[in-house]
Amino acid sequence: MTVLVRDLRSDDPADVAAFAQVRHLAVPFILWTPEAVVHRLVHTHPDARSRSLVAEEDGEVIGTAQLGLAHDSPEPGQAYLNVYVHPERFRRGAGGLLVRTAEEHLTGEGARKLYSWVLDGPAHLAFAERHGYERRRASHFLRLDLANAALPPLGALPPGVELRTAADYADDPRPVFELDAATVADEPSDVAVEFTDYEAWLAETWRHPLLDRELTTVVVVDGRPAAFSVAHTDGTRYATAMTGTVRARRGRGLAKLAKTASLRRARAAGYTEALTGNDTDNGPMLAVNKWLGYEICATEVRHVRELG
Repeated sequence: MTVLVRDLRSDDPADVAAFAQVRHLAVPFILWTPEAVVHRLVHTHPDARSRSLVAEEDGEVIGTAQLGLAHDSPEPGQAYLNVYVHPERFRRGAGGLLVRTAEEHLTGEGARKLYSWVLDGPAHLAFAERHGYERRRASHFLRLDLANAALPPLGALPPGVELRTAADYADDPRPVFELDAATVADEPSDVAVEFTDYEAWLAETWRHPLLDRELTTVVVVDGRPAAFSVAHTDGTRYATAMTGTVRARRGRGLAKLAKTASLRRARAAGYTEALTGNDTDNGPMLAVNKWLGYEICATEVRHVRELG
C-alpha cells in the first residue's frame, strides 16, 4: 500500500467531503463542513501562501494538513501547520509525509518558526517530538449540554447597554471588524495578530459560511460596540468562534452577557450542543465558561519548531 500527498482538489466535492470527514473524526470538537474547508482554501489572504493537503492511500483520504504563513503578524517568518490523520489509519506514514511536504513548502516561502496544534495524547505528542517540535502552551476544548444547561437569566441591562446581533450590521460591518481587531490583539497566543485589512476580513471572517449572524451577539455601550460573542453553526451544532471585550470596558461582565445572550438564542433556535475552546492561560474566559456549565472534553498542545 502506497501513501501519497497532494493538494486538496477544491473543485471536487467528494475530495472536499473526505477532507472534512477526516478532520471531524480526528477533532470532533470543531465544526468542519465542506463549505468551510473550501472557503478557507479560497479566501485565505494570498500573502499566507496557504495550502490544504491530503494524504491518500489506495484512493482513500486518510490524512489532512492545513498550512500557511502568519501574514497578519507583525513578526515575519512565522507559520502554521496542523496535521490530522484518520484515527483508524495511524502508523501508515501519512502524518510524517504530510509534515515533510508542509515543511518544505513553508521553508521555501521564508518561514523560520513553525507552530502546530497537537492533540494531548501519548501517540500525538510523541509524533510531534520525533519531528523536532517542542511543547508550548495548551488549549482546552469545552462542551455544554445546551438542551439541559441551567443558563442564567439575562436580567435588566445596565443603563446605556443594549444587545444587538451581527445581522444588525449587515449594511456596514466595519464596527464589528474594529471590535474584532481590538479584541484579537489581546488574545493569548504565540503569534501576535494585527487585523488591518478590512477587505480581507470581510472575505475570510464576515462571509464565512459557518458564521451565524443572528446568533452572534454584540454588546453596545453608549452607542459603540464593546463586546461580542461570535457564533458558528453547521445546521446541527453551535460553536463559539470568539468572545471578547475591548480593553476599556473589561471587568464589567460584558463578555459574560454577550455569551449568555447568544447561548439563549441558540437554544431557542433548537441547538442542543454548544462547543468552544479556551487557551489554558485565559483564566477570565475559562471562568465564564465554567459559570455557564461548560466542561472540558479534550486538550491540544501548541508546539513549535524553529528552523535554521
